[in-house]
Amino acid sequence: MKILKWLLWAVVVLAVLIGGGGLLFPATSHLERSSLIQRPPAEVFATLNSFGRFNEWSPWFEIDPTAKYTYSGPASGVGAKMAWVGNSSVGSGSQEIIESVPDGRVVNALDFGGSKAKATFQLTPDGNGTRVTWSLDSQHGYNPINRLFGALLLDRMVGKDYEKGLAKLKGVLESGPR
Repeated sequence: MKILKWLLWAVVVLAVLIGGGGLLFPATSHLERSSLIQRPPAEVFATLNSFGRFNEWSPWFEIDPTAKYTYSGPASGVGAKMAWVGNSSVGSGSQEIIESVPDGRVVNALDFGGSKAKATFQLTPDGNGTRVTWSLDSQHGYNPINRLFGALLLDRMVGKDYEKGLAKLKGVLESGPR
């Protein structure tokens, strides 16, 4: 009986530490990666302002090439939407273009089944090319687990995907005709 009481107290203390400790972490997360693509901003913008070529450069497509995608709204620009249902590694969710500034910026609202975030592609002319900065911003509210994830794991987990995606985007755009 003493062991059960001790285990119960241990579980309670652990829950309080995780819950209370998690609230000490920031309520927001920001992640960004950048790459120089040797194509003009208009060409890069045209690719990012639509989901038509998304799976050519998406770092998640090869994780689950059998995922099911549905598209709605306009073909490009504000209101273009893509939803997916995939395996446990990719999950399910949707993204919708909510801001589109020609040759300058594309902002997507992301929904991962209730967890929401915003992804931004900022395009900056750089010599004969375009510097693409891909960022992710998340609001965690009072969820201590999400705050812990955002502070401790987001960069390590999603940062690598963003680097891979930008490298693939660079390859797709630079290998095409000028």
